[in-house]
Amino acid sequence: MTEDNPRRRAPVVITLTDEADRPGPAEAPPIDQPDALPSPRAMQMAVRIAAARPSRLTRAFLGLGLSLLVFLLSVAALDFITRMLSVYPLLGWVATVLFAGFTLAAIGMALREWWGWRRFRRIDAIQRQAAAALSEADFAAARRTTDALVALYASRPEMEWQRQRLAERRGDSFDAAALLGLAEAELLAPLDQQARREIEAAARTVAATTALVPLALADVAAALAANMRMIRRMAQIYGGRAGTVGGWRLARTVVTHLIATGAVAAGDDLIQTVAGGGVLAKLSRRFGEGLVNGALTARVGIAAMEVCRPLPFMTQPRPKVGKLLSRGLRGLFGSDEDAARGA
Repeated sequence: MTEDNPRRRAPVVITLTDEADRPGPAEAPPIDQPDALPSPRAMQMAVRIAAARPSRLTRAFLGLGLSLLVFLLSVAALDFITRMLSVYPLLGWVATVLFAGFTLAAIGMALREWWGWRRFRRIDAIQRQAAAALSEADFAAARRTTDALVALYASRPEMEWQRQRLAERRGDSFDAAALLGLAEAELLAPLDQQARREIEAAARTVAATTALVPLALADVAAALAANMRMIRRMAQIYGGRAGTVGGWRLARTVVTHLIATGAVAAGDDLIQTVAGGGVLAKLSRRFGEGLVNGALTARVGIAAMEVCRPLPFMTQPRPKVGKLLSRGLRGLFGSDEDAARGA
């Protein structure tokens, strides 16, 4: 006598089908396609804002309107001060001193903008001289370019040691490329390190803000502010000056350089970054967008280096977007020194 075993398995039935009944490749279910790569919306809008250039009619309208407003305010202020002097002399003199102080401050700001663009003209002249000396292999032009570069940094005491080393070693160079390469290695290599740190900090700020701040247009404002601050710092590092008005003009120059050199198109390093951002976007799309925005910020920073740098990249390596972004993101979880050691 046998007893029923509750753990006994049911018999497996195998059904054989004909070859014609099997589903073909066309009848297979579709494979899930990956989500679209995150778009750098914040950086695209920030670049459009920075590159926006009004028409001549708009510039004339704004210039005349601002001039008329300043004229009317000045006439009203002078009339107010005149009446105040006749009624309340003490308050009238206080108003006179305040108005004179405001006028001097406005003149000082205008002079600062003029001096800043004068410095940029010097850098542009050095860039043109260096390009001509390299293309023609003119050693005398290279010596004049090196002298102009030394004069550009003569007022910076932190570069005294670099200037001395260049003065000691420049006698060993007998052709234009070697002399300009020596000047680049001695004077610009330390400045390149500072510029790289600024780019990494800006890319880190833009990436983190895009990923962590869900407010509408907050990432655009953060990207625009971080890029403008980075561009101004590029100018300061390489010897230029950029005020409020000059900062916008320099930003338009950088964007024009991006378009002219074709750097807006995605290169190999940016393609790898975007591909990685697409994988990470599976977990967090905001993080993927932040990664791409950070990569574009790094590309803008490299363009700002090329615009503000007195010499082209010759002996020193040109920065790469992937390395700058990886070091910048590594700084989110440690200090900048840890990021520099890990690179």
